[in-house]
Amino acid sequence: MRGLGCQPLPLTGALHLDLKEINELIELMSRNELTELEIETEGLRVKLKKGSEPAVSHSYYAAPSGPAAAAAGAPAAGASAGTSEAKETGREITSPMVGTFYASASPEASVFVEVGTEVSEETVVCIIEAMKVMNEVKAETRGVITEIVAENGKPVQYGQPLFRLK
Repeated sequence: MRGLGCQPLPLTGALHLDLKEINELIELMSRNELTELEIETEGLRVKLKKGSEPAVSHSYYAAPSGPAAAAAGAPAAGASAGTSEAKETGREITSPMVGTFYASASPEASVFVEVGTEVSEETVVCIIEAMKVMNEVKAETRGVITEIVAENGKPVQYGQPLFRLK
């Protein structure tokens, strides 16, 4: 990183990166047109790589199956017909990182939000698993969910729309 004229990023702990620090690394990659970045410090190793396929390793969090999966997937399937209003406003909650999208905290738990759910800035709307860490994603805006774009248990990219709001 010295050759790029970058300042070292202060990491909060030896085995933990928070969402802000991950976003700073992603911005660093974008600003310097990097396709891969690997950092190792005090027992923590972070490797970020841009590409068409997300680098998601095998997860201990399995995607729900059976009735739970049908219930979690139902809002996304049913919402696609009436989304012209949400698309016109352009209000979206996007993925803050590359990872795997989960609509609930566990396969047995109910989904965080459904179409029609009113959210505020602090409402947890989903979990993104990245590097075997479960990261809660908050709405960071007020509105009503009109469409669930991401599919439960599927990979998402940085900046990809997860939800649409009105």
